[in-house]
Amino acid sequence: MAIPQSFLQELIERTDVVEVVGRYVQLRKSGANYMGLCPFHSEKSASFSVSPSKQFFHCFGCGRSGNAIGFLMESQGMGFREAVQDLAQHAGLQLPEEERSPQERERAQAQRQQQATLSEVLARAARAYCAQLRTAAQAIAYLKGRGVSGAIAKRYALGWAGGGWHGLASVFAEYDSPLLVQSGLVIESEEDGRRYDRFRERVMFPIRNLKGECIGFGGRVLGDEKPKYLNSPETPVFHKGRELYGLFEARQAIREAGYVLVTEGYMDVVALAQLGFGNVVATLGTACTPEHVHKLFRFSEQVVFSFDGDEAGRRAARKALDAALPHAGDTRSVKFLFLPPEHDPDSYVRSFGHDAFARLVGDALPLSRFMLQAASEGCDLGTAEGRAHMLSKAQPLWAALPEGALKPQLLTQFAERGQIAPEQLESLWAKEHLAQTGQGFEADSTGYRSWRKDNDWRGPRSPGARVRTQAPLPRTPGRRRSDHALRLLLSHMAFLHALDAEDRQALADLPAPHGTLFLWLEDQWHERGVLPWAQLGPALQGHACEPLAQRIMTGSHAQTEGDEAELRAELQDLLARMHIENIEREQNALIAASASDPTALARYRRLEERRRELKNGPPAGGAAQENKPA
Repeated sequence: MAIPQSFLQELIERTDVVEVVGRYVQLRKSGANYMGLCPFHSEKSASFSVSPSKQFFHCFGCGRSGNAIGFLMESQGMGFREAVQDLAQHAGLQLPEEERSPQERERAQAQRQQQATLSEVLARAARAYCAQLRTAAQAIAYLKGRGVSGAIAKRYALGWAGGGWHGLASVFAEYDSPLLVQSGLVIESEEDGRRYDRFRERVMFPIRNLKGECIGFGGRVLGDEKPKYLNSPETPVFHKGRELYGLFEARQAIREAGYVLVTEGYMDVVALAQLGFGNVVATLGTACTPEHVHKLFRFSEQVVFSFDGDEAGRRAARKALDAALPHAGDTRSVKFLFLPPEHDPDSYVRSFGHDAFARLVGDALPLSRFMLQAASEGCDLGTAEGRAHMLSKAQPLWAALPEGALKPQLLTQFAERGQIAPEQLESLWAKEHLAQTGQGFEADSTGYRSWRKDNDWRGPRSPGARVRTQAPLPRTPGRRRSDHALRLLLSHMAFLHALDAEDRQALADLPAPHGTLFLWLEDQWHERGVLPWAQLGPALQGHACEPLAQRIMTGSHAQTEGDEAELRAELQDLLARMHIENIEREQNALIAASASDPTALARYRRLEERRRELKNGPPAGGAAQENKPA
């Protein structure tokens, strides 16, 4: 449900905007108001004013203004509901309860309590790792060798995990507490139940969310042992596809520099901060996701991705391109920086200096040129066949772009490179899009037809039963399955209440623009509550995902009326199949890694249990048991 206006008004009246702004900006009294340096742009003389009587802030330099809610959203990157929740907690107000059953409210409260408890456990471990670093001569020598000062180590709260198998037993009296496993700090053997620390003999990099809370760790070995970097596993508070290392520390520097630089490693972030580039973040051992890009654009309109110049770097850049395309509006800039193979960002700055690296960033490859390169790769443009192949590869890239001035320009450039008239190319791509998406109803890839009033079915049916229309289609997932999952959520936004963290991650990780549309829908739900498609459609106007949403919500296949319990069951079936595919992909990777990673097979077995559970479905008469891999 949307937050009532009366509650928002009371919240603003009970909030002191000077106190809120003062948490992040040093203010001094100046007449009836308070003044300080603007947190939204770089300045030497204070032009940022906060009015206690009007409960309002305004910058005379950059023009930013608003109330306490707007300040938290702009300066801390919070969503609307998150900012309201933050202020409500400080004001001692209880956010109005959403329209949930008592069981759902109880489950949500338990989840919030668990997250708060895990965050405290992780913070306690972070303090212990910091303390251990002070006496770890080998780790100190390594950091000094990389040019890291004590001030930078303190800023990023760097630490050290010693070599003992049970080092955390001296930090946590109850080493057998399940919280240590749930937080990812301790591994419990499935064979004999013995426990040991996950991180041993590693420099520790605490990963903090936008509130500054520790939610996980990255650990780096000092030598050449493998893996070089070890990350926390997915936990109730840590999802590596959503978080970025260093973003909490880099917020102000990003605003001052006017752009954010995305690198591939924790050490890149720390080393570049030491060398004067405080506006750097890193992905957490995973490819860049649409959610990463969505979060980055909350802090800057300019994003530069930095990659190694080798083949692995080019593959990572291509994934970042796919994630960025739906967000590449006319007012936003996305660039790609490829370093020489013999350098990482740290070594390049040390070899050629701060200014040389800054020039390299400024000359980074624009998204439009990288799109042309990506589409042309492996294609012989000297032949008609090669040009046709290039245009075929270009079509999904171009289609992912939002409407605006950039899109028709790129159509012209692709047409020129393919030696075809722009009008012909646009018509050709429109026909291909129609052929790919199709019209009219088709059974989705689950083998089930959406239940609705006009369905033709035979035989008795119990409440919540599914109607099988055909044998399952071949496993060519993707678009139809993700289309239908989003169709159900756009038609029945209240279904978002029932999604757990695993479901949300699977939907957010869908390739653009599907994952981007889910993130947008979730933002709308948090900020405005449950809305019908009649209101969501107009809200999408001009958004990068509008074409996708209009396509999946138009035509006979878009009808999703009928028994709500059946539709919920249909959504859960779709999600289960998505989870199974994700698990099978990870299992394949674990088999490949098992020769060098002793924990891979144990993880594989846990995933196999989860896969079988999903494949068999919940027990008759009950919900699925919670048995997800750690």
